[in-house]
Amino acid sequence: MNTDLTSLKPALVWKHFAAMTQIPRPSFHEEKIRRYVLDVARSLGLECREDAAHNVYVRKPASKGMENRAGVILQAHLDMVPQKNNDKKFDFLKDPIRAYVDGDWVTADGTTLGADNGIGAAAILAVLEDDTLEHGPLEALFTATEETGMAGAFGLKKGLLKGDILLNLDSETEGELYVGCAGGLDANIRFRSVPEPTPARNYTAAIVAVKGLKGGHSGIQIVCQRANANKLLFRLLRRWTAAHDLLLCSVDGGGLRNAIPREAFAVFGVPAETAGDVCERCRAFAVEIVEEFKYTEPNLQMTLNKIEWVEWVLDPVTMQSLVGALVGLPNGVLAMSHAVEGLVETSSNLASVKFGAEGIVVTTSQRSSVESAKRYAAQTVEAVLRLSGAEVAHSDGYPGWSPDPDSYLLHVTEQCYERLFAVKPKVRAIHAGLECGLFLEKYPELDMVSFGPTLRGVHSPDERLEIATVQKFWDLLCAVVGSL
Repeated sequence: MNTDLTSLKPALVWKHFAAMTQIPRPSFHEEKIRRYVLDVARSLGLECREDAAHNVYVRKPASKGMENRAGVILQAHLDMVPQKNNDKKFDFLKDPIRAYVDGDWVTADGTTLGADNGIGAAAILAVLEDDTLEHGPLEALFTATEETGMAGAFGLKKGLLKGDILLNLDSETEGELYVGCAGGLDANIRFRSVPEPTPARNYTAAIVAVKGLKGGHSGIQIVCQRANANKLLFRLLRRWTAAHDLLLCSVDGGGLRNAIPREAFAVFGVPAETAGDVCERCRAFAVEIVEEFKYTEPNLQMTLNKIEWVEWVLDPVTMQSLVGALVGLPNGVLAMSHAVEGLVETSSNLASVKFGAEGIVVTTSQRSSVESAKRYAAQTVEAVLRLSGAEVAHSDGYPGWSPDPDSYLLHVTEQCYERLFAVKPKVRAIHAGLECGLFLEKYPELDMVSFGPTLRGVHSPDERLEIATVQKFWDLLCAVVGSL
């Protein structure tokens, strides 16, 4: 297993990315990666600081004779999504990512790689370090906690940025330039419940697991129509509650608000005399689901195993309300765009279901490139859950970014790409939450484009980065910076 990323090209980019894999940086725990960026900037003698929202800002003066060029802002976020396989022992607050070369790709051993958006941040550091590049005034903006609410972009103050051109380096397909994105918001739901003692009659306890799903980014991969582990689990529970005296003890499904759940688990009990029928129903349901998702989820697994009995169970009324609500909750692609062919317009993701001391906490995420459709999707989710007696609170959300086909930056970037690679890039909008919409609220005159190398499986342990596209990404970045 080749773990030496520093031997890859371009050397400066991979040097910084390799260093970043050794620094824990899940959302809200970015202290060490901020220190790394500031240390690099200080070692280069560059002006740098951390703002109140924990964004890191660096300024690099223009090359001699280019002081009057347009000011350019290079932007990426510092946090990463902490996802691992269920059988992987890993502490994202302490352990370094074990990245390695796998053929034409760089991936990680059982965890997310952090190339989203570590490779963008590494490229910015490489630009700051490279003294051979000729450029106008440069600013680097490394934002905080993008993956769990875009706190850094929300907290960005007016007046900090001086340039009128911003290159967002948080896209995931080489050869594509992004000029628009979806807005989004989250629904945070709570079912209040008081655990009840297990009935005295003879019950059999078991744990059912849904595993082996692909998961992925809940914006980018939602169009793939992959299975959602939470939805599958509650479809199964709904079938059982309709036929048996089911007792639900706990559920642990999904995790991050912006990841399609790959795994979900439920502990339950049924009368001993019906346990055999429950097993048969599970097997029959598994056969149905494997057939239903045979094209998108070839590794789907559903298992059922007996366990020791537990002392407390969910009260029947709350159980019926929870199961009914989550079966009926909108999920997946809700509408396709009429403005951009092939673009998802509106979607919803049932991200996580967790049992805790204060009740059952459910998180969903709604996205849309149309503001009214985003609000309606959120209202639909809220209506279903309130009918089931749940408490629902929405996040403030974040705005979308409307495409500007007359963008000067877009034309320059297109020309640079065609000159470098003799083909035209594709110009797209993305069904994901880039920070660009929030930047426009503070700096409405910004001209923006987003691009990056090719990433696959982001927000999941299958995340991988295509090595050859990093060189192309770097070449394009240097060409655009030098041409503006």
